[in-house]
Amino acid sequence: MELFRNTNIDFLGKKWIFIAFSIVVTVVGVASLVKKGGPKYGIDFKGGVELRVRFKNDPPVDKIRAALAGKIPGEVEIQPVLDATGRGAAPELLIGTEISDETRLNVNRDAIDTTLRDMFGGSDGKPDLNNASASDLANLLRGPLQAAGVPLSEDDLQKLLVSIKEFGVSKGGIINSLDDLSAVPGVTPAVINALKQNVSVGQFSILSAEQVGPKIGAELRSKAIYATLYALAGMLVYIAFRFEWIYGVAAVIAVFHDTIMTIGLFSLFDKEITLTVVAALLTLVGYSMNDTIVVFDRIRENVKTMRREPMPSLINLSINQTLSRTVMASGLTFLTALSLWLFGGKVLEGFAFALVVGITVGTYSSIFIASPILVAWQDFMASRGGKPTTVAAAAPAATVKKR
Repeated sequence: MELFRNTNIDFLGKKWIFIAFSIVVTVVGVASLVKKGGPKYGIDFKGGVELRVRFKNDPPVDKIRAALAGKIPGEVEIQPVLDATGRGAAPELLIGTEISDETRLNVNRDAIDTTLRDMFGGSDGKPDLNNASASDLANLLRGPLQAAGVPLSEDDLQKLLVSIKEFGVSKGGIINSLDDLSAVPGVTPAVINALKQNVSVGQFSILSAEQVGPKIGAELRSKAIYATLYALAGMLVYIAFRFEWIYGVAAVIAVFHDTIMTIGLFSLFDKEITLTVVAALLTLVGYSMNDTIVVFDRIRENVKTMRREPMPSLINLSINQTLSRTVMASGLTFLTALSLWLFGGKVLEGFAFALVVGITVGTYSSIFIASPILVAWQDFMASRGGKPTTVAAAAPAATVKKR
């Protein structure tokens, strides 16, 4: 399927617009990185504790921060969880603290948990249903249910409590009232009465908790950097063998440009670099390289039949010939990544944002960054050797086939 036929767009004639745009965005992004002391790493890389907490009502962030400051040394980060529109679907906070000592992991985790329970836990000192595990509830309710004459075997009890926890998950993590549990299959008035006597419902729920030691975080960070560099080096060698070394250099520079711009935009938008973001960056390295190879392969094919054509004209022709493939492949992938970014939620936000930015930047860098490097190299060689600026040097005479 071809979206465009016989197009004759002068892509290289517009290269300076995109090169200038890349320079401006890269400089601003690098300046942001320097100002902030590097990328904003997530818990995966810097080590620490991070809890995602949902509240029944809007939480008093300043009071939570003040309460935690007296129990946890160092800075405590508290951020609202926002959706793609910039608003929170529910009152949620990310509460995290960076640590430099492995022994502080559980201490800080317990301090956050205890503080939240003291401020937003259930009444009368009873355990909080919203933050109790199914096994904890079983230990609390086994005796009272038996005393109330509720005929439940151990398996039935476990299944019932799992159903209650799943009901809480369906309500966003917070059960507002014990009476709401009447909608759960198997929950009878006797079960609700036993629950009311032994548990209460708090105003918050811990949705997730992450703990990573500082040594492991540093190790993951270095491995992520090495993985990216190794990928670039391997692709440079591959393209140097398949084409020529200058093609490999041009492709790697374009991919390096894509990576730097993406990381710079992460810094400008104050987004965290996590393991999922690194996975997205490695995906983009391969995706952008593949797009560049498609253009380079068409250039190589045209070299064999149009040896006297000036390099800029031949590259423009090659890009026009691959335009339909580029638009369809990049366009469909971009729409998928955009959907993930808009509707994928907090967990996929960083991954999807990296894909959206990387696909956009990677597509135009194959055309407006990698290709002009080939022209610049041809011009440089021509100025040194006095040869005309053609693509004849790009393919040895022995490889030319008559058609």
